[in-house]
Amino acid sequence: MIATRHVEFTRGKQLAARLRQIVPGGCHTYAKGDDQYPELAPPLIARGRGCHVWDVDGNEFIEYGMGLRAVTLGHAYPRVIEAIKACLDRGTNFTRPAPDELACAEAFLALVPGADMVKFTKDGSTATSAALKLARAHTGRDLVAICAEHPFFSYDDWFICTTTSDAGIPRVVYEQTVQFRYNDLESLRAQFAAHPGKIAAVFLEPSRIEEPAPGFLAGLVALCHAEGAVAVFDETITGFRWHLNGAQGCYGVVPDLSIFGKAMANGFSQSALAGKRELMRLGSRERPGDDVFLLSTTHGVETPSLVAAMATMEIYRTEPVVEHLHRAGTRIADGLRQVSARHGLTAYVEPVGRPCNLFFSTRGPDGKPSQPYRTLFLQELIKRGVLGPSFVTSYSHSDEDVDRTIAAVDGALAVYARAMTDGTDGLLVGPPSRPVFGRRP
Repeated sequence: MIATRHVEFTRGKQLAARLRQIVPGGCHTYAKGDDQYPELAPPLIARGRGCHVWDVDGNEFIEYGMGLRAVTLGHAYPRVIEAIKACLDRGTNFTRPAPDELACAEAFLALVPGADMVKFTKDGSTATSAALKLARAHTGRDLVAICAEHPFFSYDDWFICTTTSDAGIPRVVYEQTVQFRYNDLESLRAQFAAHPGKIAAVFLEPSRIEEPAPGFLAGLVALCHAEGAVAVFDETITGFRWHLNGAQGCYGVVPDLSIFGKAMANGFSQSALAGKRELMRLGSRERPGDDVFLLSTTHGVETPSLVAAMATMEIYRTEPVVEHLHRAGTRIADGLRQVSARHGLTAYVEPVGRPCNLFFSTRGPDGKPSQPYRTLFLQELIKRGVLGPSFVTSYSHSDEDVDRTIAAVDGALAVYARAMTDGTDGLLVGPPSRPVFGRRP
C-alpha cells in the first residue's frame, strides 16, 4: 500500500483558469475537461516520458489512458521521435502528394488485409462521417443504424443527435439515425424491417467491453449485405490494440469499411478510412460516376504524422506490443480483483473489459454506478501518484509500474471502503465528476 503524498496544483490551477477564459470548456477534447476529474487533479500536463507524466507544478504520475488511448508505445517514444526528427528538414506539407503518402498507405494496407484502399485524415470523427457519405452514395439511401451501447462515433450531427448534448442540431437530422443492440442481430433485423430499403450503413465497434457472441459479427455483415447496406467497423480504439491486424483480424470478420485512429501514430494525429475498392473509389474522381467529395484536408497527410505512423506500425510489426498491452492489463486486472476482495469491495470495484483496454467499475452502496465514488477513487489514486481515469496500458508500462499501481489501488480502496460506510462527504474534495454526455434511448 502506498501512502498519500502532498501535492500542490497552484500553477496548474492558475493556468487552467486562464485557459477557460479563452477556450470553451478549458480544453479541446471534452474528455480532458476539469469536470471529468476530481478537484485534486493535475489541471495541465507539461511533459511525458514512457508511461510517466509531469504536471506544470512538477508532480510526477504513472499515467493510464495514455492520451485517450492514442499513445500505445509511450510518451516521447525514442524510435518514433527519431524518425520524425529525421524527416523535419525535408518540409512538412507540399502542393502535390509526397512519397511518404504512398509508403504509409502501403504499410497500413499490409496490416489491414481486408482493405483495398485507404484515405488518411486527422481524427476518427472525420473518418466515420466520410464512411457514412460513401455508404449513402453507394446505396442511394439516407438512414444510418448505430450500436446503442457504443458511446461515440463522431462529433457530427448524425451521431450527436442521439446524445443529451444535442443542442444546435436540426430536427430533420434525428430522423436519419436509428439504433440497435450489440450482440443482438434481431434488434438490427427489426430496424431493417421497420425501414425497408432505407438504411445505408450500420456502424459499430467490433468489440468494446463485451466480446462478440459467436457468429455475431459475421452475421451482422451478412445481414447488411442481404439488406443492401454497408457494414462499417469503427476500429478507432480496437485497431492495433486488440490485434496487429485490428479487431477484424482478431475475430476473422472483414467489414466493407473500417476506421482506424487512436493507435496509428503513438499520439500524433493520424487516422484512416479504409475499405473495399468499389466503395472507396467513389471518392477518387477517376471516372464521371466517382463524385463523392470524400476527405480533403490541408493537414491530413502532413509528413511528420505520416512518418510517426510508419514508425509506430513498424514497431507493432516487429515487437510484441499487443501482447504486452494484454499482459500488463491482465496483471492490473488480477491485482485489482485481489485488492478489491481484501477490502470487501468485490461487487463494487472491479476490472471491466479486455485487458488491453481495461476500465473499472465504481459502484456505491446501492450497487449502482456512482460518479461520487468514481471521483473519490480517482482522487485517492492521484494522491498516491497514479493518474488513472482508466487502466488502459501502453508498451512502456513496466512490471514495476504495475506493482506501484496496484499498491496505489490498495490505498485508494481503503478510503473507498470507509466511504461505503460513512459516505463520500468529508472524503471527497470538491464536486463529483460527470459524464461528457448520456445517450438517448
